Amino acid sequence: MSVRHCLPWPDRRLRTAAAPVEAVTDEIRVIWADMIDTMEAMPGVGLAAPQIGVMLRLAVVDASSGRGQAVRMANPEVLHASIELREHEEASPNLPGVSARVKRPRAVTVRFLNESGEVEERDFVGLWATSVQHQIDHLAGRMYFDRLSKVKRDMLLRKARKVR
Repeated sequence: MSVRHCLPWPDRRLRTAAAPVEAVTDEIRVIWADMIDTMEAMPGVGLAAPQIGVMLRLAVVDASSGRGQAVRMANPEVLHASIELREHEEASPNLPGVSARVKRPRAVTVRFLNESGEVEERDFVGLWATSVQHQIDHLAGRMYFDRLSKVKRDMLLRKARKVR
């Protein structure tokens, strides 16, 4: 497959909610394959389709230590989130050169269409859970820095402008 270009912030598509996937087709599988290649090239632990300009509710996540365990998701939604939070340094290839510590639920249960087109529910914990939630935010037109206070968000965006 191929590595795709990540949209640069502040491309308006990064602030637009993605459209639901009606069915998992061969075309969707090709997009997932490109997303995995792109994620590996960053390198990163997840990627949402809007990050590469594809406005569909598609995400891939691979937080495994050995890689090669990517989970392909269409229309992911969190069904349950743990009360316990986990803090992690998050970043995005759409806004290179900056990152921030974000607190998210330590574990989530997510429902999605898998690569076979079947509805699947899966529990994610730790970095897997953080990445899944990060990708679901992208699918809703949100960036990780939206979870920061206004002061921290403004500082991060000023720093990002200087890095560019």
